Amino acid sequence: MTSPNRHTVTFIATTIFIDAMGFGLVMPVLPRLLMDVGGLDLAQAIGVGTWMGLAMAVASFIAAPVLGNLSDAVGRRPVLLAALGGLAVDYALLALAHTLPLIFLGRVLSGLFGGSYAPAQAAIADVTAPQDRARNFAMVSAGFGVGFVVGPALGGLLTGWGDRAPFVAAGVLAGLNFLYGLTVFPETLAHENRRPFTLSRANPLGSWRVLRAQPGMLNVALVLLFWQLAGLVYPLTWSFYGIAQFGWSDRMIGLSLAAVGVTIAFAQVFLTGRAVRRLGERDAATVGIIGAAIGFVTYAFTTSTIVAFAILAAVAVQSLVQPSVMAMLSSRATPETQGEVQGIASMTTGIAGVIAPMVLTWPMAWFIGPAAPVHFPGVPFLISAGFALIALVLLRRLPASVRT
Repeated sequence: MTSPNRHTVTFIATTIFIDAMGFGLVMPVLPRLLMDVGGLDLAQAIGVGTWMGLAMAVASFIAAPVLGNLSDAVGRRPVLLAALGGLAVDYALLALAHTLPLIFLGRVLSGLFGGSYAPAQAAIADVTAPQDRARNFAMVSAGFGVGFVVGPALGGLLTGWGDRAPFVAAGVLAGLNFLYGLTVFPETLAHENRRPFTLSRANPLGSWRVLRAQPGMLNVALVLLFWQLAGLVYPLTWSFYGIAQFGWSDRMIGLSLAAVGVTIAFAQVFLTGRAVRRLGERDAATVGIIGAAIGFVTYAFTTSTIVAFAILAAVAVQSLVQPSVMAMLSSRATPETQGEVQGIASMTTGIAGVIAPMVLTWPMAWFIGPAAPVHFPGVPFLISAGFALIALVLLRRLPASVRT
């Protein structure tokens, strides 16, 4: 196993950063963008946003195993470059879209090309020794965290130049990263570890057989599924929640999301590696889930902006969960199936993304609508706390080490 190449790690972290930034930049502007373009009130905008989130998740659900398996066949480099080029085109579309159907199409394309997370994770696994994977997955997650900071910040701050300015900025960055990867990103998958691409393994349901083939992998994937269901409360509902619960402006939403991203990214860089070495992957993830659950319950009931920012200390430890569980999943894969397994991880995220809008966003829309018995914008956070507890129970049933 070779040491990670500097350009490989830099390019992958940048790619994940741009994916996260593109996802995050629309969040501060989406509620009012939908209200303005479609002539909707807030509850109606949440409903439309739910359908967009559902369509985006379905697209990602389909694309993730395809891109993961394709990267096992032709290599990581061409798949990642194609996804980046597609994102640049997608941002151009969103920058020009002035109707709800075009915005809807743009979000679907974001889901399709966002499946590049699978081959990106697989490239990290290609060049990293098993004992270092949690640390390097944390570095990639940090790229996501930084992107989650920059995206909402741009979405909130660049609205001074118009609602489309953030999309233009994201498209330029995606194009520049495409050129960077085209120039310096090497192929990480050796030819002897490649295998033919087959639709039976690339379809979303068929690829689940890999989980059954490796002992314990299905159980780890279920932990990841319920954790993703819990964690999606932030990207799916936070902007709407900020308006309904606190009356925040677009800029305040962007700043609050940036604060969340800074906290998580800081914890991923300075906390995750140390915690995993000291506690092990399972126990580190346990601490992260408990901290996240405390944050969810607090957000469900607080009406104070000060408390909303103060509870970020509890949210920070949730950065332990994703890298630890991903390392547990990756350690079950063989060298020739890393892309497929990472595709399954992304597909698991896609399944959560399909379910989450229905169980998180729609209840929120109802509880801020005229038919609700009480005004309760925090209901999705209470539901997420339940998902986190399920993930915790499943996690504690796993062995402390899953490496073979």
